[in-house]
Amino acid sequence: MIKQIAVFLENREGRVSECCKVLKDAGINLRSMSIADTKDFGILRIITDDNELALSALKTAGFLSSLVELVAIEVPDKSGALADLLIALYEGSVNIEYMYSFAGANGHAQIGFKTTSPEKAVALLEQCGAKLI
Repeated sequence: MIKQIAVFLENREGRVSECCKVLKDAGINLRSMSIADTKDFGILRIITDDNELALSALKTAGFLSSLVELVAIEVPDKSGALADLLIALYEGSVNIEYMYSFAGANGHAQIGFKTTSPEKAVALLEQCGAKLI
């Protein structure tokens, strides 16, 4: 399991840059970023090199934010590798709420996803031989 920060943002010009400036000023390095938006607001999901410090800095600056646990796996860079793992999760009745990838190493992608059944997801992935991060 890894932790990400979810930040609730008003959907207005400059809001993402304001958030990133807070992190920059706190000396935080961003490792991954994803934004889901609607007409009025968005959720910025980030993984940093120091999530606790980042969360503190964001809250101090007035950003509504929280820590969220993700199941994280390393997926080989080959056709069907991710599909095989997702099929196993589906067949094991694990629902994925959202997922995104982030920088990997050694020819592997790293994927994080949110689920309501993280322990079950980890057990199924271990049975498949997936490398958990």
